[in-house]
Amino acid sequence: MPKMKTHSGASKRFKATGKGKFRARHAMTSHNLGKKSPGRKRRLGKPAIVSDHNRPQVKGLLRK
Repeated sequence: MPKMKTHSGASKRFKATGKGKFRARHAMTSHNLGKKSPGRKRRLGKPAIVSDHNRPQVKGLLRK
């Protein structure tokens, strides 16, 4: 039986925390930055936590 492989795209985008949550990057950080306030850009630079609703999907993609 073949092994289940980790989704390589998801492995580049998500990282598991110690408590079983997943860290990700915020969206809307790559262009149109002139109209965003400095505080908003600072907040978007910090990692986002994947919501409880999406956690099973991300966990399934990162299976090993």
